[in-house]
Amino acid sequence: MKKLYVALDFPTWEETKIFLEKNQLFGVPVKVGMELFYREGIDVIEFLRNKGHDVFLDLKLYDIPTTVRRALENLAKLDIDMINVHALGGSEMIKRAKEGLTSVNHQTKLIAVTILTSMDDSTVTNELRLPSSVNDNVIHLAEMAKNSGADGVVCSVHEVQQIKNVCSADFLTVTPGIRLKKMAVHDQKRIASPQLAKEIGADCIVVGRSITQAENPFSAYKQALKEWNNESI
Repeated sequence: MKKLYVALDFPTWEETKIFLEKNQLFGVPVKVGMELFYREGIDVIEFLRNKGHDVFLDLKLYDIPTTVRRALENLAKLDIDMINVHALGGSEMIKRAKEGLTSVNHQTKLIAVTILTSMDDSTVTNELRLPSSVNDNVIHLAEMAKNSGADGVVCSVHEVQQIKNVCSADFLTVTPGIRLKKMAVHDQKRIASPQLAKEIGADCIVVGRSITQAENPFSAYKQALKEWNNESI
């Protein structure tokens, strides 16, 4: 699985549809997050699937194990690429999530979010009061997630190699915080380019504002794809 997902961070399906059609992004892999899903529900996934888009559903589920299992039993019916839970929910929650997912669907991958790419060492140490660095916490959560049945993790590009070393080469790494050259960083801290993500060995990347807020989103998508595919740029 090697894909570039465009993050559809729009408030409504109508705005999402206009963006995709206006910029000729027909059938590209997409990420649907909380903002869009909480407004439109499962209908938006069905709309996108019917238009040929592969979908990564980014809800970062985080609750007691039984609740997360039941949620995954329902969401597993959507025929999507990936769905995620938050690794900080713990081993038992991840195990129950995997059980709920596979009781219905053996194709959708379960991905665990480690430490958000908007966080740095200062946030982790001073606000979350977690021991050690961001990197150490990410590696610990990734190993725990693998041992609990997850198929991969969401992490920054900078943690990919160490996760692969600890968890195995086929353990999926999904990396947000991707920015094209000369694009603003916004609220992300642990960022990288598509080219660097490819070179380091990330399995999937998620690109949002570098495409959706670009002057020419279609050109920005093609540029990101060229970098991701190691084509001449």
